[in-house]
Amino acid sequence: MIIPLLKGLAFTLGRFFSKPITTQYPEQKVPPAKRWRGIQYFEKDEKGQIKCVACGLCMAVCPSQCINIVTAENEQGQRYPLTYELDVLRCIFCGYCEEACPVNAIFVGKNYEWVERKRAPFLMNTEKLLEQKKYNP
Repeated sequence: MIIPLLKGLAFTLGRFFSKPITTQYPEQKVPPAKRWRGIQYFEKDEKGQIKCVACGLCMAVCPSQCINIVTAENEQGQRYPLTYELDVLRCIFCGYCEEACPVNAIFVGKNYEWVERKRAPFLMNTEKLLEQKKYNP
């Protein structure tokens, strides 16, 4: 009965006199784990255009149905997304959209800092997804 009590006190005293592991958050940021999936972002091709060909695979594979794509074609017959909308508040960050993309246009980033007071900034379009690249080195 007394031995478990002494073991617990020894463990507590050992932790009490050890160096604390504290991160001063705004100044020091702990990098996320390798498998962390954050906010999505779009990549551009070598011409500076969006890589997305509006195939709709990301929309089809999304379990939360948070992606909506309207497609269009240019003069050369190439498809592109006329509108690409992603509702980040509905997204479950599963990474299926990244895996399903045949042209590697959408990626799941490492950004974990995003706080807003209204819903509108979380409704992302093509321009906002391209802008997210700067937050994901």
